[in-house]
Amino acid sequence: MSLDFQVTVLGSNSAIPSHGRNQSSQLVNIANNYLLIDCGEGTQIQLRKFKLKFSKIDFIFISHLHGDHYFGLMGLISSFHLNKRSKLLTIFGPNGLDEIITVQLRHSNTRLNFPLRFVPTNPDQKELILEEKHLKVFSFPLKHRLPCTGFLIQEKPGLRNLIKEKLIENKLPIEAIHQLREGRDFTDEDGNIIYGVEEYAHPQRKLRTYAYCSDTIYDPELIPYISGADLLYHEATFGNDEEHRATETYHSTAAQAGKIASAAGVRKLLLGHYSTRYLDLSPILDEAKAEFPHSYLSEEGVTYSID
Repeated sequence: MSLDFQVTVLGSNSAIPSHGRNQSSQLVNIANNYLLIDCGEGTQIQLRKFKLKFSKIDFIFISHLHGDHYFGLMGLISSFHLNKRSKLLTIFGPNGLDEIITVQLRHSNTRLNFPLRFVPTNPDQKELILEEKHLKVFSFPLKHRLPCTGFLIQEKPGLRNLIKEKLIENKLPIEAIHQLREGRDFTDEDGNIIYGVEEYAHPQRKLRTYAYCSDTIYDPELIPYISGADLLYHEATFGNDEEHRATETYHSTAAQAGKIASAAGVRKLLLGHYSTRYLDLSPILDEAKAEFPHSYLSEEGVTYSID
């Protein structure tokens, strides 16, 4: 039985909230671990509006220092403080974000009730930045006007299910059962296999991944970082009518997002970071689908399960 792996969209617009759409933010629940990715203005309001348990958030990931991706962070930190949070909050983000947080806390004379840890991200290469029991998170470089990273959330393998018929045929010692469930052969002192994983355990199911590409120019170089992802979020700020504008501002069109998804062999593409010039998003979706049929518009308040 697989554990929950869900992405709830809190904000889907680009620089300015409009047309009932808010700025970038998503809440990821993987095996009851709650991760917030980006924190645009109004994020905590969205969390309350959609009745999400934001007190469970232990990790926040900020892709870069354009305001539509982090202006909601101090408000959320303040609310954690006022609600008497006591557990550790870890924030991953670009250099300079720690200074921004520190200055605001100092000048408001705020001494947080909880420990806050800041981990700088590297915009130049892929790095493992978080590992928990059920998940790993990697950062990887994106090409934008500021240092920027994407995030890859990867499920870790759980315990293997053993084949009941084999257990009935052979009475295995407890130690062997534990090792087989962990995916390890049970061997003697000389390394000879006594009970093999492939013989006694069912195959491990495919591990699920979610790739988040916030702001980036069309860049085929990011494909190796997101290859084979079950769900890819890729910005789609503009339509084909504004491709020149996308290039000038280091953003992407919906069609370019579709091309990246197709080349990377992902299962599904989630579009977002829409420009305020688009009230009707159906052309954005159509242009992405022309390149990659399994494209979808991200909608605020909607939870996307990764099965």
